[in-house]
Amino acid sequence: MSNSSWQPAPWPPQHGQGQQPSMLAAHADRERAVDVLRAGFAEGRLPQGEYENRVERAYQARTVGELSVLVADLPQGPVPQQQQMMMAPVPRTFLPAPPLPVPTNGKAIGALVCGVSTFFSAGLTGIPAVILGHMARGEIRRSGEQGDGMAVGGLVLGWLSVVGWVLFLTFVIVAAGSGA
Repeated sequence: MSNSSWQPAPWPPQHGQGQQPSMLAAHADRERAVDVLRAGFAEGRLPQGEYENRVERAYQARTVGELSVLVADLPQGPVPQQQQMMMAPVPRTFLPAPPLPVPTNGKAIGALVCGVSTFFSAGLTGIPAVILGHMARGEIRRSGEQGDGMAVGGLVLGWLSVVGWVLFLTFVIVAAGSGA
């Protein structure tokens, strides 16, 4: 078994490819010719009367040569790549609109700003960072907005600030109670 992919035989068959014009046509040969005629009609290359006449003659054809004459003036396969590349580009007016960017959740941005601000505000913005971070994550799950990483960053920095303040106040209270 060879590794090459199957390629359909060109239509109409050329001399030297196993089928002579005087060779009797098989049902498959007639169907291929009718398919070419049908494509030509669908593309507007044949008027309906001529299409019907040629289809009738294709089903009555006895030889491959008779079928070849019926489809000789029609394209018999896909348009070559070079012709497709020479086509003019589609104007922007007819192209689909680009997808709208997904917005970033505002509370996630606020959570991150408050979380980073804990370094400059002596930790006072830690609680707003935690609150905004939790609210933002809930909204992001419901709406599909962006900004989950910002919300998590704000939560982490906010919780670190809150835990830092709790430890600091605990240490101050213990130190004040043991000094009395």
